[in-house]
Amino acid sequence: MRIVIVGATGNVGTAVLRRLGREPGLDLVGVARRLPGPDAGAPYAGVRWHSCDIGAPGAVDQLTAIFTRADAVVHLAWQIQPSHDQRTLHRTNVGGSRAVTEATVRAGVPALVYASSVGTYAPGPKDHPVSERWPATGVPGSSYSRDKAEVEAMLDTVEAAHPQLRVVRLRPGLIFQRDAGTEITRYFLGPLAPVRLLRYGRIPLVPANRRLRVQAVHADDVADAYARAVLGEARGAFNVAADPVLTPELVARHFRGWTVPVAAPVLRAAAALTWRCRLQPVDAGWVGLGLAAPLMSSERAETELGWRPQVDAVAALRELFAGMADGAHTAGPPMSGVADLPGRAAGLLRGRVPGQGDPY
Repeated sequence: MRIVIVGATGNVGTAVLRRLGREPGLDLVGVARRLPGPDAGAPYAGVRWHSCDIGAPGAVDQLTAIFTRADAVVHLAWQIQPSHDQRTLHRTNVGGSRAVTEATVRAGVPALVYASSVGTYAPGPKDHPVSERWPATGVPGSSYSRDKAEVEAMLDTVEAAHPQLRVVRLRPGLIFQRDAGTEITRYFLGPLAPVRLLRYGRIPLVPANRRLRVQAVHADDVADAYARAVLGEARGAFNVAADPVLTPELVARHFRGWTVPVAAPVLRAAAALTWRCRLQPVDAGWVGLGLAAPLMSSERAETELGWRPQVDAVAALRELFAGMADGAHTAGPPMSGVADLPGRAAGLLRGRVPGQGDPY
């Protein structure tokens, strides 16, 4: 069975390679803009690699050639930075997803598994979980959410036009693993964040708001859901998240800190100001998404995929924090180590973020 993984070098991609690498008889093909080196080792070894910028002109033809004779395509590629250049993000995230989908159809691949997100959902409840039937129309003000919802709408059209194509959409919560420590710091916190303080397992102050309730899942558990979707016959959308729900109070308790109540407008304003000043790399839309995204029920994944998380959300968060403190990374981009933090910090303050590109 030949499986092509687009975005195979990122947080989820490396975990998917590990998981599928344990299955006998699979021919794994990795697609990424920046390829791992020949000595990168596991989980990249044994994978046939192709370099492709999925948002570039000509990507459809290139991808069609790569996808020919594939039994499934797993589309994980998504660009997070540079957040100040929305045109570039849309080019990769929506335009690139359109290219992957069109190439999948052209090559006659029977299955497409797409990395959606809780971010595709419209604002929803924080006191009970929703099923996959909750509207996937996005959260206003979040470019990430807008792009995820746009791709899902595109997949609706593709499914209607090509009923022979088996389309699966996985909608996970936040995805954590130790090896993503450097990548997540780079893309979401920036080089000025004092992440080494996390090595003491303590967060002194945790901003608290009644809407700051989010779900998480370990990357290896997400990878297991992808493997089950690829190797099975499931169709449609599946929520993927582990218990417990991460609240400010829970995080403060487990990391020996105190909660500090902060109103939602203050959280948004602080994020917007520090982002405009280029003191950190994510805009206020991410705060809005965290406040608005609903809690999800994973019942369908458990029932139809036979999926069960092996790592709870707190343990996954603890593992990530340890990886951030230690600068954990892999040998391949975008999860490779970051050198010269002082130089990166100086570049950030000058208004640029060196080395921050797409996470695939």
